[in-house]
This record gives sequence, C-alpha cells and structure tokens, in this order.
Amino acid sequence: MNIALDMMGGDFAPDELVKGIRDYLSEKKPALVSLIGDEQLLLPLLNQYEVPAGAYRIIPTTEVIGMHEHPLKALKGKPDSSIAVGFGLLAAGKIDAFISAGNTGAMLVGSLYTIKPIEGIQRPTIGTIVPMENGATGLLLDVGANADCKAEHLNQFATLGSLYAKYILGIETPRVGLLNIGEEEGKGNVLAQATYPLLKENSQIHFIGNVEGRDVFLDHADVLVCEGFTGNIILKLAESLHGIMDRQKVKNEYFDRFNFEDYGGTPVLGVNKPVIIGHGISRAKAYKNMLLLAQKMIETQLLEKMASAFQA
Repeated sequence: MNIALDMMGGDFAPDELVKGIRDYLSEKKPALVSLIGDEQLLLPLLNQYEVPAGAYRIIPTTEVIGMHEHPLKALKGKPDSSIAVGFGLLAAGKIDAFISAGNTGAMLVGSLYTIKPIEGIQRPTIGTIVPMENGATGLLLDVGANADCKAEHLNQFATLGSLYAKYILGIETPRVGLLNIGEEEGKGNVLAQATYPLLKENSQIHFIGNVEGRDVFLDHADVLVCEGFTGNIILKLAESLHGIMDRQKVKNEYFDRFNFEDYGGTPVLGVNKPVIIGHGISRAKAYKNMLLLAQKMIETQLLEKMASAFQA
C-alpha cells in the first residue's frame, strides 16, 4: 500500500506535513508514504523530525500550484507541480491514494478529469463529518463540490454516503435523510420535492424521510443529503461556531468535536481512486488523520464497493 501526499500544498507546508507523517508512522502497520515536492526542502525537515528513512520515498517536483490559481490552467501549465504529478501517479496505478491540502479546485479538477468518476456516477461529491450531540457521528454531503444539482445527483450522493457511513464510520444500516424545511413529504423547493421519491425508491439505502436544519446535530439521520450550496453553508457555520468557542476559551466536550483536524480531510466520493482534500490550515494532527483515512478506504475496498453498487 502506497499513499502519496502533496508536500507543497497548505498554509503550513511542508513542516506540518512532515510532523504529521512522523506521527502516522508511529501507528501499527502504516503504509509506505510517498512525499511529492521539493526534495531539497524536505530532506532537512525529515532529518530534523527524525522520520524513519525506510518508511517513505521522495518524488521530487519543481513546481507548486498556488492556492488562488485557476485550477484547470494551473494543472495544464504546471505539469511538474506536486498536485499534477500526484494525479499522474494515481492514474497510472503507481500510488494507491493521494492527499493534498493545496488548491481545492485543482484537486477537484484532477479528480474529475485525471482519475475520472466511477462508471454510472454523474457527479462525484464531497462530504463532511457531522458530530451528533449524543456522541454519534454522521455524514453531510454535498458540502461544496456541486452548488447546483438535479434530483438524480442527490440520489447518487445518498448511495455514496450510505456506503461511506457503513464501511468507514462503522454504521451497519445508515439512516439517510433529505435535508429540507419540513418533515412532510411534499415540503421543500423543486429539487427537494423531486429528490424525495427517488430516495424513497432507492433500494440501496435506508431512507427515513426529510430532516430539518434543527435536527442536523441531533442524531436523526446518519447521512444527510443536500446540494453543495446548502451543505457548504452548514459546514462553514459549524466551523464558525467552533472558532467562536475557541476564541472565547470555552471548553466544551461536544463542541470540541467540531475540530476538523480530528477527522483529517474530505474524501472525494464517486471517483475511481482514493483522493482526500485537506483544509488549507491543516496541521500535523489533520495530516496524520488523512493518512489513516486513506489507509482505511483502501483496506475496506470502499471504492470497489461503490463501483459494484452502481454496476448493479
């Protein structure tokens, strides 16, 4: 198993990545880690943080895609960038998963056009972990990859999210809810009304109906489905609440679970290989957890299970 990281992406690269890799390698049975980036910059840090030499390999690159560059132009114009090289290796089967906290747009474009969606999937999606008040954990998707959606897209998100909840979150029969402004079947906008009957007829999920915004964190559903516009607003609101609590120095066991670093990064669900996108401000803990997530996705054969579901 070989997991690669873009060592040049993110606000605190490459120092925090190297520390995160060191911490990951202390886990039981870690994968081989490929470090894609500036070799001259990485070697002193790897020595400084005493990362075992036999546990990684460096894949040198000479270019970096900036956080605000145009994704498609940057990928085409910088073929020796850490993100472009990472996707090339993943597509060629030379690595098993790719992680980056760099340019999110470039990661999404690379996922769509280099790795490509699983056959039958119209649009891949990204989700986020939802911490429930009672200690349970759920999944919200989409949270920004698809601001505008059709009902069939949301139906596919529900299947992808349900499989992720089962094999990664360990929920045997995930409850799938459609995020809406009311619980009744006829509620909502045109998209919600068109999606409801599709989810109701989807034999691959356990659909429980509509879920309102006030119930998102109350363990009413394990998988919450919506289009990326609404999902991203909920995600940013949750991040804001955690930030306020942190700045106010309020210690609360529940709100501490809103710390994104505890979950690592966001997997792109619906593409043929494991791709994980990290927050730009990720530090060592987040990178360690992204590596653990990538390893679990490979070990559980999650993407193969997704492919089988859509072939059926």
